[in-house]
Amino acid sequence: MNERLKILIASDGSTCADDAINDLPRAGLPREADALICHVQERWLPPPTDYEKVAVSTNSVAAKPAREKEEPQAEAGGEYFESRERALQRLGSYFPEWKTETLSLKGSPAREIIAQAKEWNADLIVVGSHGRTESKRFMLGSVSQKIVNEAACSVRVVRGQAWKNGSPSRLLIGLDGSSGSMSAVEEVARRMWTMGSEVRLVVARDASENNYKWVRKYLEDAKKILEHAELAVTELIEKSDPKQIIVASAEEWGADCIFLGANDARNLDEDLLLGSVSTAVVARAHCTVEIVRKRRVNPHNV
Repeated sequence: MNERLKILIASDGSTCADDAINDLPRAGLPREADALICHVQERWLPPPTDYEKVAVSTNSVAAKPAREKEEPQAEAGGEYFESRERALQRLGSYFPEWKTETLSLKGSPAREIIAQAKEWNADLIVVGSHGRTESKRFMLGSVSQKIVNEAACSVRVVRGQAWKNGSPSRLLIGLDGSSGSMSAVEEVARRMWTMGSEVRLVVARDASENNYKWVRKYLEDAKKILEHAELAVTELIEKSDPKQIIVASAEEWGADCIFLGANDARNLDEDLLLGSVSTAVVARAHCTVEIVRKRRVNPHNV
């Protein structure tokens, strides 16, 4: 039996958080899934006293405070509940068959989201991004950046875009010849896209690299998987810096989302590491970026 996808949606009531939910109908997600809307109230703690510093240094347990799961205080309750109801209503209108729950946490937003995703065994975290700066360069918020770098599951960083409902999607997948980027291909093929959606496969290598023996076969394998899912596929091979060509190609082509595989640097040839540039692509891309980590299988649900 297939597992239901588990999607954790980070929400703080901001426009960016609303954009993250509004983007979900364009993400190819299944009609049935489990969703957890997670609202984190940031808690600022006073600096530790000299006594507390000594206690932490002599007792490792004291260095890791317990996580709090509770309803917000009365003074923040109205804003929180309004945000929560708005998120629930919008998500319910998009995905009426999803089983959706909400959770309020207190603490460091990134830390709490990462910990809750791990505890809940999430397959995907959805988080909003900051918008354009005056220099027309996207800057990734510190919360989103930490989640992208440290989460154990896939992370979708959303930037709000205008589109027509039901229009085909343009999806760019960055490839580096690793199992990580092939997981991104498989994830795109697994999802449900509007008829006429297109995929562009981009292979980018540093100008100093000369080994292209893997490229042809790797592209053919990826194309077969995607074409079997009835997606139109084109390809682009550039001898260039991956950070630059992926972002530039996505903007020139008008991509709705960039998919990148998350690789483990300990297990890969350093020359093939697309994962080393993932954070840069997320920070600079004009569109939504999804960092794909291979889904973990729960033996009880197989």
